[in-house]
Amino acid sequence: MIKILLVEDEPDMLDLTAYVLRRERFVVAEAADGAAALRRWKADRPDIVILDVGLPSVDGFEVLRKIREESETPVLMLTAHRDRPDIARAFNLGTDDFLAKPFEFRELVARIRAILRRAKSGQQEIREPKVETNGLVLDPEAYEVTWHETVCRLTPTEFRILYLLVTNAGHVVSANRLYTYVWGADGGDANALRSHMSHLRHKLEVDGQAPGSITSVPAVGYVFRPMALVQSSAAATDEAAPAELARASLG
Repeated sequence: MIKILLVEDEPDMLDLTAYVLRRERFVVAEAADGAAALRRWKADRPDIVILDVGLPSVDGFEVLRKIREESETPVLMLTAHRDRPDIARAFNLGTDDFLAKPFEFRELVARIRAILRRAKSGQQEIREPKVETNGLVLDPEAYEVTWHETVCRLTPTEFRILYLLVTNAGHVVSANRLYTYVWGADGGDANALRSHMSHLRHKLEVDGQAPGSITSVPAVGYVFRPMALVQSSAAATDEAAPAELARASLG
């Protein structure tokens, strides 16, 4: 049975959502504030957390941050606000998905099942090989990313995105392929993908250096270029500059 921790401070919304989820045959633990949510999460170790942003005392962002300090438990955040800064902050802290209120319960259940499928798929990645390139190590068995001997804490979604990009280094990976690989047959969300990419760039930077660049190719997808390739491209540009200047002066 799938165990869900539902965190919501509005009693009527908490009761109704819990009823709907139990009707879908989920086991539901409930919490009405951030402190209780963290206690229940540590005690119950749910398969997924449904987390409202606007909580008393300890808000949803802080609850998510504390969960991510210890675990990669899938998290779906809920909010009554559709502010882009809130959405970006949620993804930067490591949420797996984000749903604005009001929402249809059918969509909530569909998103929960999609997240759980991705998590299950991620657990099956142990058959995929470890990848090492220019000091960057991706270990699907441990679900761990190491760069400059520093462990980078990624969510399961971020790991899958990076794994696909690195194993196709130097080649553009289409957005549709990323959606299918990361989110499954249900597809993905362009805004969510952009937020995850931004978060990956930030997490992979250690002491001002990164193992490579993740570049957007408009209307196509994304490409990961290892640092050696980035440096060689920059060197080629520097070497070409005097020749360009000479041609310009001759012109």
